[in-house]
Amino acid sequence: MIVERLPEHLHEDAVSLWEEAGLTRPWNDPRADLDRALAGPTSTVLAAVEEGRLAGTAMVGHDGHRGWVYYVAVHPSRRGNGLGRELMAAAEGWVAGRGIPKMQLMVRSTNTGTREFYERMGYAVQDTVVLGKFFDPERQARQSG
Repeated sequence: MIVERLPEHLHEDAVSLWEEAGLTRPWNDPRADLDRALAGPTSTVLAAVEEGRLAGTAMVGHDGHRGWVYYVAVHPSRRGNGLGRELMAAAEGWVAGRGIPKMQLMVRSTNTGTREFYERMGYAVQDTVVLGKFFDPERQARQSG
């Protein structure tokens, strides 16, 4: 298994995987998220590739103080074999390799299975509230609805 920067020919496969895994929301454009992550100097999308096929992804980046990981997804046929842990280790290594001291992630409160996965990896609930604001009124309306 190779974990590398997401090759261009697998971009659509990544978006399909994110949709299948339930990671997308109507108010977020996953293709735009992917393009921004790959275009920026402080972010990327890591891919687990096996025999030329996409097995999993992790979008990772940092703001200079803390690292963030999003779109961690494993193909259904590969779940339960440690690939999620391998992707997280690669994401943590990417962030730590840039001198960033902390990794954070967000999990929807209803997603208890995923939360337990991250807690087993040493992640803990932080005493913070995440606030957000869309600049596009249409996106704001879709997110509120």
